[in-house]
Amino acid sequence: MAEIKCVELCKNYQQGDAVIKALDHVSLDIKQGSFVCLSGPSGSGKTTLLNMIGGLDELDSGQISIDGQRVDLLGQGPLADLRLHHIGFVFQAYNLIPVLTARENVEFVMQVQGVPAAERKNKSMAILGEVGLEGMENRRPSQLSGGQQQRVAVARAIVSQPKLVLADEPTANLDSVSAKHLMELFRELNEHHGVTFIISTHDERVMRYAGRLIKMQDGRVIADQGQAPE
Repeated sequence: MAEIKCVELCKNYQQGDAVIKALDHVSLDIKQGSFVCLSGPSGSGKTTLLNMIGGLDELDSGQISIDGQRVDLLGQGPLADLRLHHIGFVFQAYNLIPVLTARENVEFVMQVQGVPAAERKNKSMAILGEVGLEGMENRRPSQLSGGQQQRVAVARAIVSQPKLVLADEPTANLDSVSAKHLMELFRELNEHHGVTFIISTHDERVMRYAGRLIKMQDGRVIADQGQAPE
């Protein structure tokens, strides 16, 4: 985990009488341990591609494999298990649970995974410190700024060191210092723990960290810079 193969991915959405091609025959191979950024204007297909790789939406046609396992053919149970144990998600809308504290939000996935309470607490406190939220562990999302909520979402995604992290605009609500710290944390996880990162972004600061920059437009890949040779 996690080598990703996308073959001729297509996804259309109906918008009134028009058909929007969110993904238009996208094919990609992403090697284990890659640090990939997807760039492009709004509506280019970046988020749709992340959602497809993570099994959050269904393809119209094409194939997605993670380590040889066809994600697009998995039933809901095995797909949920794959996401729970192997994939970390950072959503643009945070998706935090409002009644839980920052620490409880970070612990949530580990709780579902069956990690013992003491270990969950230790790991969540450590990762919240890593993302600059030490002392804010007991605040609920409504008591945090947008940038702080984003950092809780990041901490939740990476706390159990999944093999694949899918991040949608992870620096969108962060100042320059926080964005730099976050990207350095991502790079450390990538370089020292082999975590594969696929990040959609408009942020030039993020793109500078990319080992591979894939540019998208109108649902298609229009440039692929830094792809490792076969």
